Amino acid sequence: MSTGIVTHWSKPSPTFPWVTVTIIFLCCGAKLLHMGMSPLAQQAMLELGGVIPVELNPLLDQPGGWKNQHLLVLFSALFIHASWLHLVGNMVYLWVFGLALERRLGKLGMLVVFIAGGALANLFVANRVPDLASSIIGASGAVSAVVGAYLGLFPFRRIGMLLPLGLYLQFTRVPAVLVIGSWFTLQLVYSVLGPITGIVAWWTHMAGFTLGLIFTLLVRAMGHVKLG
Repeated sequence: MSTGIVTHWSKPSPTFPWVTVTIIFLCCGAKLLHMGMSPLAQQAMLELGGVIPVELNPLLDQPGGWKNQHLLVLFSALFIHASWLHLVGNMVYLWVFGLALERRLGKLGMLVVFIAGGALANLFVANRVPDLASSIIGASGAVSAVVGAYLGLFPFRRIGMLLPLGLYLQFTRVPAVLVIGSWFTLQLVYSVLGPITGIVAWWTHMAGFTLGLIFTLLVRAMGHVKLG
């Protein structure tokens, strides 16, 4: 007899996608707050709320350092964006892939993928570039975890796309595995060939994507959800 989290994940959620919408609202709210600040306060928000590897890693090296309250930046950084372009790009991906994911995993599952996936992606990158003194911010790692989780649950689903055919745009549906696979390959290329700032961003994407995919593969293996 299934109870608790098993029952919650084994049935699609027919309710409004509150988690996805709330995350978008919080990210947009944080950006509006950031815009209304003075330049000095804006910089302080990025430094206090973002992940700075050169400051974070010494905390982890201390005995019991994982309990330090300053590690909350692994989570707060997910909701802070320096530019509208960065924010809108992340929120579009979150909306496209998050709605179906939340309906399948439920609110708790969606929250785990976004929050835990994003925080662990930030932690991975902080260890990857331990000498970086600038802030790592944005929901890129968390959204990438959502994309990876989507692939783990809906590998055969088709995604609607507009493809340029000469002077016209043709709407077509492309298998999700091809769309996301191409996206992941691009992250790998930029991780290897990009500048240092590019390496930080792309490693964040790749780490989040891998974590999200592993999460849903484990959930599927335990029989909590089925392929879409």
